[in-house]
Amino acid sequence: MRTFLPYLFLFAFAPLVFAAPSFDTTKPLNLRFTALGGQQIDLTNLRGKVVLLDFWASSNPACRQNEFQVVSAYKKYHSQDFDIIGISLDTDKSALLTLIQNYGMYWPQYFDGLGKNNRISSSFGVTSIPTMWLIDQKGMVVSTNVGDDLKAEVKKLLKAP
Repeated sequence: MRTFLPYLFLFAFAPLVFAAPSFDTTKPLNLRFTALGGQQIDLTNLRGKVVLLDFWASSNPACRQNEFQVVSAYKKYHSQDFDIIGISLDTDKSALLTLIQNYGMYWPQYFDGLGKNNRISSSFGVTSIPTMWLIDQKGMVVSTNVGDDLKAEVKKLLKAP
């Protein structure tokens, strides 16, 4: 029975860990929403720029730690046509706004208060955070697994023809 339990655990939770993002990889990513500040966001208006889609939550320690590299990349490459769109999986708007202010995260943020049931993350099949997707100048998702090498990946895309 004991040797069976690890396999049961693996099969029960594997779909959560290995769930693939759900979007059409042959077409530019379609995303429209109203940001926290009331700004209308349409990813098609950002064509020609490299965009980071950052799925995160202020309540998650790994996300808070990850935001340091995100802010650093933004400061370094924003003037070179790099933008960020935050997709917050928070339930507490006040905590989110405080963290945005404290960290200097001055890019659009989506927030619906639904936490892990966030409308955008759910529609794209994002099941864990932090998750970062890089979108190229043509609007195509080129990475759904950006890690600690965010700056290097952004730099590479900015130099691509």
